[in-house]
Amino acid sequence: MPNASSWSASSPLLLLWEDSSGTRIFLSLLYAVLAISGTLSNVMVIYLVFSFKKLQTTSNAFIVNGCAADLSVCALWMPQEAVLGLLPPNSSSLRSAEYRLVRGGLLGLGLTVSLASHLLVAFNRYVLITKLPSVYQALYQRRHTGCMIGLSWALALVLVPLLPGLWTPGSTQQPPPRQTDGSPRYTALLLALAVLGQTALLLHCYLGIVRRVRGSAKRVSVLNFHLLHQLPFPAAPPPPRRAQRRLSTVSVLLLCCVFLLGTQPLVWVSLLGFFLRPAPPALQAASWLLLCSLSALNPLLYTWRSEEFRRAARS
Repeated sequence: MPNASSWSASSPLLLLWEDSSGTRIFLSLLYAVLAISGTLSNVMVIYLVFSFKKLQTTSNAFIVNGCAADLSVCALWMPQEAVLGLLPPNSSSLRSAEYRLVRGGLLGLGLTVSLASHLLVAFNRYVLITKLPSVYQALYQRRHTGCMIGLSWALALVLVPLLPGLWTPGSTQQPPPRQTDGSPRYTALLLALAVLGQTALLLHCYLGIVRRVRGSAKRVSVLNFHLLHQLPFPAAPPPPRRAQRRLSTVSVLLLCCVFLLGTQPLVWVSLLGFFLRPAPPALQAASWLLLCSLSALNPLLYTWRSEEFRRAARS
């Protein structure tokens, strides 16, 4: 049986150096749960948006784009990892460089488009709530929206072949004394800086929304994020203004906290490995798993407070 370092160097599951059959089984079960729940939730959101006209808004188009990208991770990548974790360490499937590259491509494509969709949704909501209706309608015409979605996929298709080491984390987890090529460290640094910049822009948009809602006397529905082209929003008995501002702020901050929890551990683990010393393998594995788990949580993040989605699901 191969030793721990040879298994870890080729493992797509980010196993520890002292990996065991119990560790592989646990990770396989975790991937299976995330794959099933993520696939069902992403497919449900896509189905609801395409089936109900009221849900066919610009913001939901970006959400559907993110769900399609998340399916690449949940429906295509995670099931393979769940099965491979149950195979013996000397399996030929685990040692195939071409197969690892395909799995890395699926992961990279899905995560890149998913992160881009997060930013597109945040910017869309920021423009809607903080700018004039004429500005929003001019910027988010159907043609412009399609170009934004197309650019997110074009960016992913360009980055994935150029930086293969970026999306095959198992192949970069070599023991530090044997590492002679610094390219994995630089790809990890690029990943960290890209996610950090995307996070800064996303937080700027959502915190701008919070400031506008808290300081505005207008009724802006941030709770449900109904991004309709017809403004003002449909009349409904509003909650007390103070309670509405409080709940709106909590909803936005909760979304930001979940996003930060999923992305920032990998950012700081990558920066630590580049500037100081590699983080413990368990911490590296946990940071990647948190990032991948966002693909299963994203549909809930963007629809759990939407009354329109709940009505569509009940019907």
